[in-house]
Amino acid sequence: MEAAPLAPRARLLPALCAVYRAQLSRARVARIPLLFVATFQSIGIMVLMRGVVDGGNEARAVVAGSSVLVVAFVALNLLAQYFGQLRASGGLDHYATLPVPPAAVVLGAAGAYASFTVPGTVVTAVTGSVLFDLPMTHLWVLAAVIPLAGAALAGLGAALGLLAPRQELATLLGQLGMSAALLLGVLPADRLPGPVGYARDLLPSTYGVEALARTFDARPDWAVVGLDLGVCAAVGVVSLSVATWAYRRAAVR
Repeated sequence: MEAAPLAPRARLLPALCAVYRAQLSRARVARIPLLFVATFQSIGIMVLMRGVVDGGNEARAVVAGSSVLVVAFVALNLLAQYFGQLRASGGLDHYATLPVPPAAVVLGAAGAYASFTVPGTVVTAVTGSVLFDLPMTHLWVLAAVIPLAGAALAGLGAALGLLAPRQELATLLGQLGMSAALLLGVLPADRLPGPVGYARDLLPSTYGVEALARTFDARPDWAVVGLDLGVCAAVGVVSLSVATWAYRRAAVR
């Protein structure tokens, strides 16, 4: 008796949508409280900085950095923990048996986690604009900053979780990445020492912070804003590609 032929492998887009919906429903209950923590953390930082920053470029940097920090907390820190736990518990074996492309698993999980950052980032940006008397005319640029910075940070978080040899190390790396986004993103660039400034340029979230900060100007330089967002997009493609490779590598072990 001949064996029945296997079903064809699912296409990327339908598989991506299925994984995204599954991850969104699974993580909704557990992650919403953590989203409140991320939002309150960013708002608390802005309240503290309000006592030492009066306005100008420093205020723009604080508000933009605190807003993108919400994205970093969820897309980088929590995603690194999730994939580290998934690898340690053998959960990758379940996904490996499904007829879905590896990219769909990584992109679906990254997209679901990044989706949780939208309300917190918007609330943080609006609150910061009120605290520092910044214009809210161009806050619509968050519609580009959130997905592009989220993609770059989510890809990095997924890669850290999948490449870390132990779950505890994945958690540590995710927290270190979020701390870097906090220190290098919220503090004004001109206040940082030279070597630290170079490290800031290597952080994916920096370009999302810069793009958002520039839109608080009376007449934003949209060409530079577009360039910053383009860098975010390029880093997102690279980091998600690395995360997909790391998933394949971890799934076959």
